[in-house]
Amino acid sequence: MAAPATIDDLLAIMARLRDPQGGCPWDLEQDFRSILPYTLEEAYEVAEAIERDNMGELRDELGDLLLQVVFHARMAEERGSFAFADVVAGICAKMLRRHPHVFGDADLADEAAVRANWEREKAAERAAKPTGQAGVLAGVLAGVLAGVAQALPALLRADKLQRRAARVGFDWDSVDGVLAKVEEELGECREVLALEEAPSRRVHEVGDLLFSCVNLARHLGVDAEQALRAANHRFERRFAAVETGLAAAGKAPGPEHREDMERLWDSAKAAE
Repeated sequence: MAAPATIDDLLAIMARLRDPQGGCPWDLEQDFRSILPYTLEEAYEVAEAIERDNMGELRDELGDLLLQVVFHARMAEERGSFAFADVVAGICAKMLRRHPHVFGDADLADEAAVRANWEREKAAERAAKPTGQAGVLAGVLAGVLAGVAQALPALLRADKLQRRAARVGFDWDSVDGVLAKVEEELGECREVLALEEAPSRRVHEVGDLLFSCVNLARHLGVDAEQALRAANHRFERRFAAVETGLAAAGKAPGPEHREDMERLWDSAKAAE
């Protein structure tokens, strides 16, 4: 019986793929930027497997995501920046540092205290990092909002920005204020539509409306990104039912069948 595979086996496979002498031509052509879209895609596929509650898919997708970590680490090692062992050492040190109540003698009695300590540690880590030219140019990025990754999905990034601001008291006192803000932004969207404003103004107002909706989700204890993903799934499921209903009547989706589509949509929604 073959011995179980280990992380060392995966590291050896990646080293072989990146070997200039006999490695894989495709793997050898890649760099950090070319691999980045695959890294993001694999993270989303992990999320989808979790949403499906499919453990077989989750196992496979976690493997694909791990491969991305190994790939990036290998490329970094080739240029002499760091190796996979440094990645592991870094995250181990960080977890030990952020859990003094588990690995030290700190007394953090409940979840709120643990979260507060976690945020303090993250803030200290951000403060310890050099700002760099990008941070100087961005100005505010060197402050409270520093470290919220630009590459995050927009809804998730909006939520993180709002939470950072809320921790220093810049927040609505109640959900009523947020609801009023959503209504205000919706009114401004109606205004730019009625006045036939320039496209750039429409983009601005729709962005403000979406940002306010994320704020509403946060105050309601809802993950905006996950809520929209769930809404996407519902839309796909219901529209598939519309297409099935049309096909049964010998029809296909199209403007000429608008009433049929709306009737089938209502039926699919009621069935849920």
